[in-house]
Amino acid sequence: MKMIYQVEDKPKFGALIVFAIQQLLAIMAATLVVPIIVGNGMSSAAALFGAGVGTLVYVAFTAKKSPVFLGSSFAFIGSMCAAFAGDVSMQLGYAGLILGAIFAGLVYVIIAAIVKVVGVEWINKLMPAVVIGPTVAIIGLSLAGNAVGDLTTGGVKVDGVSIAYPFAALLGGLITLAVTMLCSSFGKKTAKLIPFIIGILAGYAFCLICTIIGTAAGIDGLKLLNFEHFTNLVANGVTLETFIKLPEFTFLTAAKGVSEINASYILTIAAAYVPVAFVVFAEHIADHKNISSIIERDLLVKPGLHRTLLGDGVGSMVGAFFGGCPNTTYGESIGCVAITKNASVATIMAAAVGAILISFISPFIAFVNSIPSCVMGGVCIALYGFIAVSGLKMIQEIDLNKNKNLFVVSVILIAGIGGLTLNFGAVTITSIACALILGILTNLMLKNAPEEE
Repeated sequence: MKMIYQVEDKPKFGALIVFAIQQLLAIMAATLVVPIIVGNGMSSAAALFGAGVGTLVYVAFTAKKSPVFLGSSFAFIGSMCAAFAGDVSMQLGYAGLILGAIFAGLVYVIIAAIVKVVGVEWINKLMPAVVIGPTVAIIGLSLAGNAVGDLTTGGVKVDGVSIAYPFAALLGGLITLAVTMLCSSFGKKTAKLIPFIIGILAGYAFCLICTIIGTAAGIDGLKLLNFEHFTNLVANGVTLETFIKLPEFTFLTAAKGVSEINASYILTIAAAYVPVAFVVFAEHIADHKNISSIIERDLLVKPGLHRTLLGDGVGSMVGAFFGGCPNTTYGESIGCVAITKNASVATIMAAAVGAILISFISPFIAFVNSIPSCVMGGVCIALYGFIAVSGLKMIQEIDLNKNKNLFVVSVILIAGIGGLTLNFGAVTITSIACALILGILTNLMLKNAPEEE
């Protein structure tokens, strides 16, 4: 795939800012929602700050060779909840978040050290194209339900249920998708590079018009936009915090709970985080294989898997220090690179700096939170679809006339799309990880199968 901007290219300042905002819009919703799911007073703004800092750490460790943004990891949600389980104080729970991220990061650091010594050839043998291709495909396909579900969901909810007419929300999502596709396919150079921004603004404008009409006519089903995110800014009058507010950093609360940490709690946190780190490691490899195929550079060789692992691991530690959430490479970011053909690491760095700055700007956080689910659903259909297609392109290189290859691909696709998961107490092995493990085992089992005539 020919890139408009290569990894080392630096767009002009004005264009760079616009491209960075687009990356942010692609990853921001997911990054902000993780602390909301975990609850316990966690700050979305702090998570965004942590994602920005973590990404800069990742870029530094990868020597500016890997165009990927790190965001809050969904895989660790159960682990994060475990930090607050039982009769523990809020302060201790926050300390547990940081401690858990350190454990998870250390797993990456240890694996990176091993990779540095023994090399990456074993990775390529263990996970050839016949294994990685369908795994990357299911990363996108496994998210399809989320995107489609969002398409009929508005931003205004009562008791957690959207009040929007499904067809109104669907139209908003489809307008977003259509504008994104048209800009990417028929737009001039600038439009081709920022299709998501244009698509989101178009969908947002449609939802705004529907909400105004619905409010004037008293039709709740047309209320697609939730203005509460903005009204909350001025609920106590217009103050400095209406415009700029310091995020509620995790370490500020965690510092008060350090004295409560004991051996039992440390073991609990280790048991909740370490196994998940090994699961995310598998997804780390799949993501980097995917972005490597998109930019046509093997990132596992240069800058090297040990560098990407160190960047991901240390980035998670630093990110959790501020926002409480371990970070991971985002498929949304990879999809954005694929669609816009902009692999510039300068764009990723600008997006990271933007995430840090925006975390202080209350109105922008409110705007992002106000984007209706249907609009993001339209965007995510394109993002997740491109991830799936990237994996399918890898499968093109495989001879599926051989039963061995056919079985490996079949096992991975069915296990992944079927949603196979395994639970061991508080630890959940995701469908992607299960599919990858089964694929590896199948490939090894059939490794010496005789050649078919």
